[in-house]
Amino acid sequence: MAYNLQSLITILQQILHPEQAHWTFDHNKPRLESLLQKAESLMQILEKSSPSQIASLENKIRDTVYKAEDIIESRMVRQMLSHPASESLTFFTPDLHQVTRELDSAVVFLHDLRPYLQLPTQQLESMKLVEELEEKSASSPRSKTDLVGVDEDLLELKGRLTSMERKVEIIPIVGMGGIGKSTLARNLYDDAYIVSHFDYRGWAAISQVPNMREIMLSLLRGPDEKVSDELIGCGENELREILHKRLFGRRYMIVLDDIWSTKVWDEIRMYFPDNSNRSRIVITTRESDVAEHVAGSKSLHHVQLLDESASLDLLCQIVFGEEDCPDELQEVAAKIGSDCSGLPLAIHVIGGLISKVERSRDVWENLSTDVKASIVGSGEHFSNILSLSYNHLPIHLKPCFLYMGAFPEDYEIKGSRLKSLWIAEGFVKSKGDKSLEEEAADYIKALVERNLLFVRSVNCNGKPKSYSIHDLLMDLCIRKANEEKFLNVKNCMRRVSVQSSYEMEDVRASPQLMSLARSFICTDEEIISPIFSILSLVRVLDVMEMVFEEFPKEILQLVNLRYLALSCTSGVAVGISKLWNLQTLICGRMTELSLPSEIWVMSELRHLRLFTAIDTDEGYKIRFVHKKLQSIYHVWITPSLIRNGFFQIIPNVIKLGIYYIDTPEIEVDLSHLHKLENLRFDSELDEDGSRFLNKLRFPHGIRKLTIFECFVSRSFLTTLCGLPNLEVLKIGNCVFERDGEAEEEEWEAVEGDEFCSLQFLCLQSLNIVRWRADETNFPKLRELQVIRCKELEEIPCNIGDIPTLQEIYLQECGASVVASAQQIQKVQQDEYENYDLKVYIYD
Repeated sequence: MAYNLQSLITILQQILHPEQAHWTFDHNKPRLESLLQKAESLMQILEKSSPSQIASLENKIRDTVYKAEDIIESRMVRQMLSHPASESLTFFTPDLHQVTRELDSAVVFLHDLRPYLQLPTQQLESMKLVEELEEKSASSPRSKTDLVGVDEDLLELKGRLTSMERKVEIIPIVGMGGIGKSTLARNLYDDAYIVSHFDYRGWAAISQVPNMREIMLSLLRGPDEKVSDELIGCGENELREILHKRLFGRRYMIVLDDIWSTKVWDEIRMYFPDNSNRSRIVITTRESDVAEHVAGSKSLHHVQLLDESASLDLLCQIVFGEEDCPDELQEVAAKIGSDCSGLPLAIHVIGGLISKVERSRDVWENLSTDVKASIVGSGEHFSNILSLSYNHLPIHLKPCFLYMGAFPEDYEIKGSRLKSLWIAEGFVKSKGDKSLEEEAADYIKALVERNLLFVRSVNCNGKPKSYSIHDLLMDLCIRKANEEKFLNVKNCMRRVSVQSSYEMEDVRASPQLMSLARSFICTDEEIISPIFSILSLVRVLDVMEMVFEEFPKEILQLVNLRYLALSCTSGVAVGISKLWNLQTLICGRMTELSLPSEIWVMSELRHLRLFTAIDTDEGYKIRFVHKKLQSIYHVWITPSLIRNGFFQIIPNVIKLGIYYIDTPEIEVDLSHLHKLENLRFDSELDEDGSRFLNKLRFPHGIRKLTIFECFVSRSFLTTLCGLPNLEVLKIGNCVFERDGEAEEEEWEAVEGDEFCSLQFLCLQSLNIVRWRADETNFPKLRELQVIRCKELEEIPCNIGDIPTLQEIYLQECGASVVASAQQIQKVQQDEYENYDLKVYIYD
């Protein structure tokens, strides 16, 4: 648990930062500085030591760090609560002497061991190489493969999915954990031929603790879609009926991934109608008896372990990508692959590990010995393989990996959320010119490259958006988190995750332990009784699934908060500025109520995400520049904010989403926001303010632009062509007009109108009838989406000549648009043998 030091270092650096204005010090400041110096020295030593060398000190370091954090943060909280109106508080810490001595003794002990900490064997040398090569390999992407050695499985399953049997058929894919059942199912689900064969596809992850409501929402969402607000508001029974109606009469493919019991199947089976049109249901499960119950013993498709040849092929593709395995490593690579016993997940994990070390026979042989010892020396073979990979993680990545244990199985979490949580907990170390978010992004990338974290979805520009952890890795994560008193431990509730009412009862029974919790995360929407009053030192309060009518006033007493996410219909409460340390504020399901202007005096804010909040305080005055603020979503911008120079106080904003009202006469100059990459504008078409687009001045760094409910003129579109980095453009519910006249109903991209970097274009619910463009206007376009543009006559035929175009996606469009897209695809295939362009059509 040496990584706990980084959290303590972060706290001390914030307190002692020369620009902080909250704290004054008595004679104890030298003691704090000494404690920081010792913690940093100890961290430097530990970063260069192997896990086995510091094992005897782990518990001592952890307990000492916890004690120091409790002393410091308890003092801070008491001071802030007793003097809430004061802007200068005295930091008095007479009881830090003991923890300073304990850290000092650890430093001395390790200094005495320094002669023995020089890695004396090749095994220890390989451990050091794992850490030293982390940053080098982070910038060298590996070629990865989805499947190896299962060609026959794919052919057989595709045959069953597309057979002439008209009756709905259930196809169970059965095998041990980590064998690749879900990966196999995903490849089938995304196969282009399968996609075109079925009218509707749906995927739901079931897991050991199934949530029927979430299952229904997943099946109703469909590929690459978001759950609508209408569906979110429906009850479970309503969702079941909607699912049945949506599937009735259509040829569908449903995947139920990771079923553990027959009960969930018995509850859901009646909502899958037999339309006698060759519909198919695929389930994946580790339990053969569940599969037999669902489909009968003769229908099971058993996924087999890989043979030694396929294991070697998979390992080499993970490590070397398109390169060949060097001759001198062939033998040892075969040995490593063989020792993984044909389990694909084990090969992926070990491949992620050895891809980080030096490509030398000696290093690989020592690692292969570790792998074999883990497999042969214990009955928990796979667990030990995973433990080996965890033990080789650099210190700074270990808490980030263990934090995944706070979420349910198969949980999909956005990268932006992960980064904010890690930063709030103090896990992320600031280096050089990089922001904390950029450092955290590197942490995510490192975990993905080690196959300890998996990309679940990507953004429109192809960059990773959300992540998850395999359930077997989750087992390791939770076990290690318990061993190291990191998460949900009965006698040390440092970080608490609640996923059921039963777990909440356990939490309520331990108020004294909960008072020391630094994270409280709830992922169960059924829990309605919070326990905020006892979370006095909490840094992370993530209760987005809970819905409150009124903002809980107890939260305003949690002055140590760094991250707050909740759903509240009444909006943000007056007094929010008491949370001095708050970095991330997310408030969902708000109605159109006032956002207190005091929000803009919170100097630590990094991310602000609200929903239809209006700042109505005309008396707001700028007090300082928000240098740390990086993202603002859904804050209505009024004349008061603009006239007071709102855009001048957020110079480092990267993501900005605003509602714009009542200010047609005011120019909005964003050109000085040089870091701004993601910009969204919403307005109201029935207001004059919706014609503000022509009064905008953009920064050149914009990469993603979303525009909703605005008037779009030809001159504005020409302005967008001048944005050299624009990769994603979404235009929805807008009216195309000739400058000042809503009669154009046409988008003509003339010669010279070139979106030089645009990769993704989405046109949604627009009034355009004619669209004129060719390949010169969108030279790098990869994906085109046209959704509910019912007046549009056709897609320009020359769009098909764009060499990078991979996909045309149509939803609820007229027959002529569908025909034009199909003609574009036909021409590409018949005349140019281009079979890479896919056309997806949805009613």
